[in-house]
Amino acid sequence: MADNKTKPTAMSVPAFLDTCLDETRRTDAKTLAKLMQKVTGKKPAMWGPSIVGFDRYHYTYESGREGDMLIVGFSPRKAANVLYGTIGFDGAEVLLAKLGKHTTGKGCLYIKKLADVDMKVLETLVGKAVASTRERYPEQV
Repeated sequence: MADNKTKPTAMSVPAFLDTCLDETRRTDAKTLAKLMQKVTGKKPAMWGPSIVGFDRYHYTYESGREGDMLIVGFSPRKAANVLYGTIGFDGAEVLLAKLGKHTTGKGCLYIKKLADVDMKVLETLVGKAVASTRERYPEQV
């Protein structure tokens, strides 16, 4: 079985965030880091070379494959901030409808600028996503 490519690393989160060339994207990334740390109560950690993750859970599939994954996180990509772990729970659609300008993909939420979204709704969305994952995977790593 192949190893999970997304793993925690020892890279510095502040150093990584400072590499964002676009000032708005860098400021938004730092704001997302504060929001996710507040919601999870956990310090950020780098997962792979470009994902800032918060907290983790251990999963085991029916196939026997298992591993650890971040509960929520984000990556400040060139086109948008990509948020992971924030939309795959019951009731997410209601919050997404109130969020503001965004798009979604396969399990990801894309936000070009935080100025385009309601930050209270985003914080609620992240909080409910974290609670849902912690409920599904109560034995934290």
